[in-house]
Amino acid sequence: MSEEITKRKLLAAICHGSIFFSATVVSIGIPLAIFFISNDEIAQNNAKEVLNFHLNVWLYGIVFGILTLVLIGWLLLAILGVVTVVMPIIAIIKVLTNPNQVFRYPFIFRLL
Repeated sequence: MSEEITKRKLLAAICHGSIFFSATVVSIGIPLAIFFISNDEIAQNNAKEVLNFHLNVWLYGIVFGILTLVLIGWLLLAILGVVTVVMPIIAIIKVLTNPNQVFRYPFIFRLL
């Protein structure tokens, strides 16, 4: 395996894994740094996708948090919590098995 593919896998996995640090600023800092520092287009596109995922999770968290005033908000927050854990795991597996393809999260708004 070439060194470039190994580097691409590592950068993509680190980007997608950064969501597990979502309670800290590090979670968005990691993909931002990779986006600006890396010269690999696939790694940059994975970083951009992760940034979009972060923004969506935060947006949905705010909306669902407001909805907790109504009973359904708790259910939506629970679903969001599961999605926040499961989707990055799927993304990490996908980018490690196919490093030449950007993982695209389903059902998110792509602002970047």
